[in-house]
Amino acid sequence: MTKVKPVPEGYHSIQPYLYIRGAAAAIEFYKQVFGAKERMRMPVSDGRLQHAEIEIGDSCLMLADEYPEKQIYSPKHLGGTPVSIMLYVDDCDATYQKALAAGAKSLREPQNQFYGDRLAGIEDPFGFQWWLGTHIQDVSLEEMQAAAMQTK
Repeated sequence: MTKVKPVPEGYHSIQPYLYIRGAAAAIEFYKQVFGAKERMRMPVSDGRLQHAEIEIGDSCLMLADEYPEKQIYSPKHLGGTPVSIMLYVDDCDATYQKALAAGAKSLREPQNQFYGDRLAGIEDPFGFQWWLGTHIQDVSLEEMQAAAMQTK
């Protein structure tokens, strides 16, 4: 018998899984803003998605609609999210502008950071925070630590 890989092809050891009020609309937003490609979608009879997968860059993001009857809630129900998502993109400024044009809220305008990334922050229309980064400079750990000590 052939041994099955513990992590299937096309997946990573950690897969973010988002519960969203309006998962189908979120998929369209992620396609428009982040260039996501839809891998699969499993709707149920009431129209909600019980599972879907999209690909952004080299990563898979799993998502589903919220299910209050199963105590599964989205950030919209909870009034925010304690989790944010870091997404590296080719051009953080352009992706930030595209997100705002598609209905996202600005959390931070694009700025160069001491650790070598240009970074912007948005909250998508579904309540998730995304940090959009473009790596612009290699910085050593020592340089980062020294610079971090100077920031507030």
